[in-house]
Amino acid sequence: MSQVRSDYVRPVDFKRGHVDMSHGGGGRAMGQLIEELFVREFDNAWLRAGNDGASVTIPPGRIVIATDSHVVSPLFFPGGDIGCLSVHGTLNDVAMGGARPLYLAASFVLEEGFPLADLRRIVTSMALAARDAAVPIVTGDTKVVEKGKGDGVFITTTGVGVIPEGIDIASDRARPGDAILVSGTLGDHGVAIMSLRENLSFESTITSDTAALHGLVAAMVAAAPRIHCLRDPTRGGLATTLNEIATQSGCGMIIRERDLHVKPQVAAACEFLGLDPLYVANEGKLVAIVPMEDSEAVLGAMRAHPLGRDAALIGSVVEDPHHFVQMQTTFGGWRNVDWLTGEQLPRIC
Repeated sequence: MSQVRSDYVRPVDFKRGHVDMSHGGGGRAMGQLIEELFVREFDNAWLRAGNDGASVTIPPGRIVIATDSHVVSPLFFPGGDIGCLSVHGTLNDVAMGGARPLYLAASFVLEEGFPLADLRRIVTSMALAARDAAVPIVTGDTKVVEKGKGDGVFITTTGVGVIPEGIDIASDRARPGDAILVSGTLGDHGVAIMSLRENLSFESTITSDTAALHGLVAAMVAAAPRIHCLRDPTRGGLATTLNEIATQSGCGMIIRERDLHVKPQVAAACEFLGLDPLYVANEGKLVAIVPMEDSEAVLGAMRAHPLGRDAALIGSVVEDPHHFVQMQTTFGGWRNVDWLTGEQLPRIC
């Protein structure tokens, strides 16, 4: 008769198991989940140390800290999932200050009954995104809420980075005469999510543009250190981002519709859903406000990078006491591009 080892602990069942309250209770089940999933996938010396926080080294310079909560629905979508999105979103927020991201922290709120197979898929995606970006996830936290009091999984990530010497990028630094650049096509992420929710199909699949942009930012800063503003046009899209910059900088903006790039299938989906691509979320694009004399150098650096091949100069900053954003249409008319009113696309990121 075989004997069961007294020290034997059954591994977490990632194929058929589900999250239960014990996974957030601080006991053996929680410890197993952390060791067999989070530490194994994220795998770095800080996590293996098992401390409540990570003690890290920060190089000289100004520190940027950004935090972002992710509640996207559905959790998995063409081109990504909540896992890689939670890494990319926070890295991009750090990078928009001109900083080099160094470390990430991650916090999970799990709902009782959530499939462990899906959780492992999400965490694996996060780990891959962090490794590809060369930014480790060094600390984190896990909580479990009762069934019906969450929606599968919510993830909050916090990023830390350092701004190189001589870089001063902020949303209040746009000046009349500056050029407005956009790194690529508009609306890909938001339409990918909405198409999945509405069960829409097209001849070619619409995929999210979720990506980490700090490599692109580094190339742009190397080409022209005098960049004034960088922003990623996520919720509210390009229109909201430009209005925010105009208000913070005390100026106006004029953009040209003919220079805005929208994929044909995205444009078709927007027309069908009654959406305006200017207000649809992006997760792998950026807006740059640069001195006009530096615009060619920055545009060249953007187009030489895989995430900026479709970059374009779309307009300029102007003096305007009302801080309006206006667009010259393809028909030669003018349109006021106002702030987004209400919630166009809920739970998009």
